[in-house]
Amino acid sequence: MDFQVVVLAGGTSKNLTPLVSKEVPKPLLPVANRPVLYYVLHQLEQSNLKDLIVVVEGEDTALLVSSWIFGTFADRLHVEIAAVPEDIGTAGAIRAISRHLTTKDILVVSGDLVSDVPPGAVAATHRRHDAVVTAMLCSVPVSGPSESGSSGGKDKAKKPGRYNIIGLDPGKQFLLHIATGAEIEKDTRLQKRILRAVGQMEIRSDLMDAHMYAFKRSVLQEVLDRKDTFQSLKQDVLPYLVRNQLKSEALLNGVPQAEENGNGKVSSQNNQVLVSRILANASTPSFHELYSVDPDGSAPTRKTHKCCAYIASSSNYCVRLNSIQAFMDINRDVTGEADHLLSDISSDRNNIIGPSPKLGTKTTVGPHCMLGEGSEMGDKCQVKRSVVGRHCRIGSHVKVVNSVVMNHVTIGDGCIIQGSVICSNVQLQERVVLKDCQVGAGFVVTAGSEYKGESLARKEK
Repeated sequence: MDFQVVVLAGGTSKNLTPLVSKEVPKPLLPVANRPVLYYVLHQLEQSNLKDLIVVVEGEDTALLVSSWIFGTFADRLHVEIAAVPEDIGTAGAIRAISRHLTTKDILVVSGDLVSDVPPGAVAATHRRHDAVVTAMLCSVPVSGPSESGSSGGKDKAKKPGRYNIIGLDPGKQFLLHIATGAEIEKDTRLQKRILRAVGQMEIRSDLMDAHMYAFKRSVLQEVLDRKDTFQSLKQDVLPYLVRNQLKSEALLNGVPQAEENGNGKVSSQNNQVLVSRILANASTPSFHELYSVDPDGSAPTRKTHKCCAYIASSSNYCVRLNSIQAFMDINRDVTGEADHLLSDISSDRNNIIGPSPKLGTKTTVGPHCMLGEGSEMGDKCQVKRSVVGRHCRIGSHVKVVNSVVMNHVTIGDGCIIQGSVICSNVQLQERVVLKDCQVGAGFVVTAGSEYKGESLARKEK
């Protein structure tokens, strides 16, 4: 399949502080003791999409990511690393590497996506419809603890988030409307032009834009060249293409055309709204073609383009690591209900314990846990629904529940860690109690300290 793939891996995300650092940028944040970027690259390899450009923010981050990729995927993927400035946005990142894009179609995917949806299925849908853009949509993830106990956030119950308001045709093949960000709190305005052409539209708020897009390269580059204020693929480029799919001459011959002012209005409060009628025979997947011809049935006189949707099955796993809560959720899921993502790791138990573990007497590692290579635990310790990294030293009488402990962490006797993230090279002295905390890399928590809902990190020099 002749696709170039662009993986937008990011860099030091502010909303993941203090988990990210110069030593561990976002693409290398561990999910079940593997960098989050591994999961996207593995899925691309499985779909035989092996011609990749991995875009990273900052030269230092690019060196770290490059070293890991070439050490892990040597001879398996053809990868080019592109460093771009920080905070230029996803659209800006594509502009910055535009000269490297040469194929008819490109697949753009976020490096923080952990999913079992085959990227090749999205690419195939795009090609089948000869679309300008195809966006992957998946069920809104449920956030929060899977069982009783804390999971690193203030909310104590699992609940779905609200990400997008999406309009689909009756066949659920074409993307007719999308609202993101602050727009979802407003009334939804639907274009009469599209309503007249399609006949009916289904409005959904239970689907998430997963940030995996197939684009027709020539159109994407033209939009980015002409709309130089566009910063986000999700919030700027995709809605623009969707709004203009029945007046594609605005894109394809360089003649700007004002966007239609006439809109239909639908309250965003309803989860599903059916806006019906006008052209009864137009409620088909070919409404673009029907719209493009004159009413007398003569040859096409209007140019249109197709914006398609690939809707993942509700049984698929699909979550983005774009917040601390998501980091907790994904680590919990990948060692639990989504452990098929670790299919290449063999274990005859319901937990995963790395080679050469040293466990003291009466120490238990419960179901849906992971203990990394070379880690040691003293006597009478308990680990429940948690991930412990490599080469950690854990004393006696320690409890770790619903938490993530990264690599080379030292935990003293009698510590209790619940719903927390402990970054690499942290030292917890004896009898420390942490609940719903994040401890940044290299931090030392003094003996007997108790913290709840705190973010602890060394001050930047």
